[in-house]
Amino acid sequence: MASILSLRKVCKTYGENTKNPTKVLFDVDLEFEESSFNAIIGQSGSGKSTLLNIVGSLDRPTTGDILFKNESLAKLSKNDLAAFRNRSLGFIFQFHYLLPEFTALENVLMPYRISKQPITDEVMNRANELLDIVGLGNFKNKLATNLSGGQQQRVAIARSLINNPAIVLADEPTGNLDSDTTEKVYELLREINQKFKTTFIIITHDRTVAEKTDRVIEIKDGRVYLDISK
Repeated sequence: MASILSLRKVCKTYGENTKNPTKVLFDVDLEFEESSFNAIIGQSGSGKSTLLNIVGSLDRPTTGDILFKNESLAKLSKNDLAAFRNRSLGFIFQFHYLLPEFTALENVLMPYRISKQPITDEVMNRANELLDIVGLGNFKNKLATNLSGGQQQRVAIARSLINNPAIVLADEPTGNLDSDTTEKVYELLREINQKFKTTFIIITHDRTVAEKTDRVIEIKDGRVYLDISK
């Protein structure tokens, strides 16, 4: 299977020009295959969230490079990186970050409104399809504040897919949910992975959740400690 994302000797140091720089990542080499379903685990402070931010181009490595479909991201400008994120990446966070004054459907469409892209019939149809897929077709006109926590997170999942991203990055996506809802959300993510061939990279501290993925990468003290494919 072809590689969609590669990390080459990625290092991250905060405060590198100060007297007490803090090195968070050390020479991280990783490859992610297209359509794969991956987990990154590690204790608090291990560097896993920093790694996700760098993979998501929300932060730049101090040294090293990231390749998306064999093209380097290091040379892209800030604006080009923003365009890359909007075009190729989807994000799911522990907190759903829905806008309470908007409906479920309007929240799913928000990436288009923010980027000032036209909402065509095709885009609207995709938003409705995604809400159907996450089981919220009958709730699309409800305000976000009138949805349960699990339903709000499902809206956030649909929103992450509206641009048909090649990769979805999820940072503790079920951290605020009960165990039953967590199970349902991960079944949903797996269904989306299989239906759309979307690559998933999921940050979690929960090994039970990680076991549901096809590959577990453990980060320890800023280094890849384990990398196990099932």
